[in-house]
Amino acid sequence: MTTVTSDNNNRHLYKIAFGLSVFTIIYNIVEGLISTYFGFTDESLTLFGFGADSFIETISGFGILHMVTRIQTNPNSNRDSYERSALRITGFSFYALVLTLVTTSTYNIVTGQQPTTTFLGVVISIVSIAIMWGLVIWKTKVGKALNSDAIIADAECTKVCIYMSVVLLISSALYQFAKLPYTDSIGALVLAYLSFREGQECFEKAKSNKHCSCGHD
Repeated sequence: MTTVTSDNNNRHLYKIAFGLSVFTIIYNIVEGLISTYFGFTDESLTLFGFGADSFIETISGFGILHMVTRIQTNPNSNRDSYERSALRITGFSFYALVLTLVTTSTYNIVTGQQPTTTFLGVVISIVSIAIMWGLVIWKTKVGKALNSDAIIADAECTKVCIYMSVVLLISSALYQFAKLPYTDSIGALVLAYLSFREGQECFEKAKSNKHCSCGHD
């Protein structure tokens, strides 16, 4: 009787983990669409880069969704070819984003290009921090309940999105409220650095058998 109850509880927890992964994908798509649109119209490079990163995280999200399904079937299984392919595509996408952000930031600094406003960058970053922090807490709770290192590692991966949101918040707030020049371009360069690190780790993890199916431990 205890075993049956435990199995039912585990199935319920895996459904929650699956649902959290689906929500993360949908949220990143919506966030990416909104951020890239307003980043382009407001000429805010940091916001645009943040939105592009959300689309890249969506690719990683499908790998994580597959990972949750895999470990539910076989908790001791290693990363498969689907997850490795998702990691490689994510890695290349991060490198492409780095090149775009560095090139455009340099151009903006040289020409003195400034955004028309960064107000929405402040709003979007605050919303993102709140939602991503909630996801970290919930994923960690589910991972510990299932004693799953993979799901706990996924929660740690989500923290990277919080770091990027904090960068967006600081650069957007400094320009919007203090009108400090070049903060948008500097914020974009910091995003480029974080994206480069994520790209590196994607390729490293594609070569390993560790459980985490994203770009950061």
